[in-house]
Amino acid sequence: QVQLVESGGGLVQAGGSLRLSCAASGRTFSSYAMSWFRQAPGKEREFVAVISRSGGSTYTYYADSVKGRFTISRDSAKNTVYLQMNSLKPEDTAVYYCKATANGNSYWGQGTQVTVSS
Repeated sequence: QVQLVESGGGLVQAGGSLRLSCAASGRTFSSYAMSWFRQAPGKEREFVAVISRSGGSTYTYYADSVKGRFTISRDSAKNTVYLQMNSLKPEDTAVYYCKATANGNSYWGQGTQVTVSS
């Protein structure tokens, strides 16, 4: 089982940047594909970005709404996945969640609030 703890959220002005972190417990972090989702008030949770598990070629994939502005990365030595968010917009305001997926199992963190003021 994997436990995930997000951090790094906060209040930022439009055009600003934030870096979210998701720290994972467990020795098998490298075997999980890691992703970020977000949920705005009154809306469904939506996919933001994903990065493949460690080992072999690394691939990333982004939602169209964040492509070119957000970057997902992982540090296996620290059991942490990051989401660098640049050129933030008010519509990026949401609770951001990280998710670990492997072998049909998925685990979610508790979320971190990101608020972008106009």
